[in-house]
Amino acid sequence: MAIAFGYKISLNHATFRPMPELPSIAPSAVVAVILAGGQGTRIRHLLPDLPKPMAPAAGKPFIEWVVRYLLAQGIGRVVISAGYKAEAIEAHFKTLSLPGLTLACVAEPEPLGTAGGFLHAVEASGLSPEGWLVLNGDSLALGPLAPLFAAAGKNGGALLGLRVEEASRYGTITVGVNDRITRFAEKRENAGPGTISAGVYLFHYELLASFPAGKPLSFETEVFPGLLAGGTSLGLAPLPSSTPFLDIGTPETLRQAETFIASNSSFFA
Repeated sequence: MAIAFGYKISLNHATFRPMPELPSIAPSAVVAVILAGGQGTRIRHLLPDLPKPMAPAAGKPFIEWVVRYLLAQGIGRVVISAGYKAEAIEAHFKTLSLPGLTLACVAEPEPLGTAGGFLHAVEASGLSPEGWLVLNGDSLALGPLAPLFAAAGKNGGALLGLRVEEASRYGTITVGVNDRITRFAEKRENAGPGTISAGVYLFHYELLASFPAGKPLSFETEVFPGLLAGGTSLGLAPLPSSTPFLDIGTPETLRQAETFIASNSSFFA
């Protein structure tokens, strides 16, 4: 399973600008980029020789469950943006064969941040899909992606949102008319209930030219606020609060994710 890297995409980064109206994107017309560059400092004692997304969960690396979720959602073209111990991720997927999956791993030459790693993977892949789906390799909201595609059809891009009772670990999102995002707030202690990003984004291909140049580059603190400031509309596709949200950032949440996956195989291909 490999994507042939035939050529490079040239992203002419410019100042932020409003996006023209764009057509809807179909799941079959997107490529998913899984961000897998994290080191997992809080669970590293459990994984001394593995990157965080390779944490075992119900008999498979967690990142494989992310890929299987994408296949169940009808998305079979995947690029993994790997960083720390990238060779372990690449070696695993070289031995894995799943029907309908075309997958490549792209290693960061240095830590590039969430958005920087994404752009590096885009350019290395040589692909030009109608849309790019971005999600994390160490967390997963197990909701349908149809609302995200609908929201992106009305905006330059869209994020999956999730309502939580305590948003302190995540930061929050504020929306206005038609579920368009108006503000991103940083993490703060005792934040209380709020809507957080589920870590899943969908962008029209044309929007990438509006990303700022620079390395490292963060979605959360640079790209999203800059897009909003420049007039680009970003939609929020809210998921029900009952949506299962798996996060392997701590030993406790890793155990919870493993327990859930073991008894809920219907979410995965």
